[in-house]
Amino acid sequence: MSKPFKTTLRVNVPHGRNSKHRLIIARLISELSQLKDGSALEIPLKDLPDSKEKIRSALSRASRKTGRKLATSTDATRLFIWNVSK
Repeated sequence: MSKPFKTTLRVNVPHGRNSKHRLIIARLISELSQLKDGSALEIPLKDLPDSKEKIRSALSRASRKTGRKLATSTDATRLFIWNVSK
């Protein structure tokens, strides 16, 4: 018979999930908060820490959590992100 599983106090159990994209997403959200109406962030794809698809997905999850409406677009070399007006 195998040994029983280890136990720990619940205060030692992590309560959140830190995604691997949290730093770039936090930076983007911060910059979007300061963005003027009618403007968009323009990020070179080469400066992203992962693929544009993964960054857009992580940004979408973060914006849903905060209730922020965002839009994105890309071309061959850049990712554009802006706040959607209400």
